[in-house]
Amino acid sequence: MKLEVCANSYQSAKNAQDAGAHRVELCQELSIGGITPSYGLIKQVIENLKIKTFVLIRPRSGNFVYSEEEFQIMKNDIQLCKDLGCYGIVSGVLNSDGTIDVKRTKELVELSKPLPFTFHRAFDEVKNPIETLEQLIDLGVERVLTSGQKKAAQEGLDLLRQLNEIADGRITILAGGGIYASNASKFKAIGLQEIHASSSVRINQANSMFAMPQTVSDITNIKAILDAI
Repeated sequence: MKLEVCANSYQSAKNAQDAGAHRVELCQELSIGGITPSYGLIKQVIENLKIKTFVLIRPRSGNFVYSEEEFQIMKNDIQLCKDLGCYGIVSGVLNSDGTIDVKRTKELVELSKPLPFTFHRAFDEVKNPIETLEQLIDLGVERVLTSGQKKAAQEGLDLLRQLNEIADGRITILAGGGIYASNASKFKAIGLQEIHASSSVRINQANSMFAMPQTVSDITNIKAILDAI
């Protein structure tokens, strides 16, 4: 079983590599669900680390319905990631009615080639996950990151199992959301091949009127999950 670490900084990505994780999804601002990391962060990770690096392409927090300007930003960021030598892309677009925006998602998948494409947790907001899964397969998406449409993936085990059976090797079901060493084996038990976790801990920071909780992916936590699977 493979572990993808959701890395919100260079240190998190380095810790993931040092702990033996299989790859990272690089992003920033996990407190709002993650957004596209800066050019400088992507470049630093690609040039200095060897771990396979997927990059989140999400121009802002909130929903996954984007304006034309926001969509253009996403396409620009994908091209930058390709130019920098990233290993894969994580993204996706929805319509306001809770369906996948097939046209735009296809455009992102095609632009990302030859890099593999992961459809992110926008999947957890679609009205018909089974139909959407088939659409993603048709689009050539390599994997879908999902909690089984629940706040925590452990609560979505039934749907995750169903999705994995329907996928039948045509697309990878990547379980994510509240996965720790204590429950990681449950996802392996239902036949999943990959899980996604931030494995983060809060770190100290100086007092500041602008201070927000700061987290970093932790080597000990990552190793514990790897031991569990």
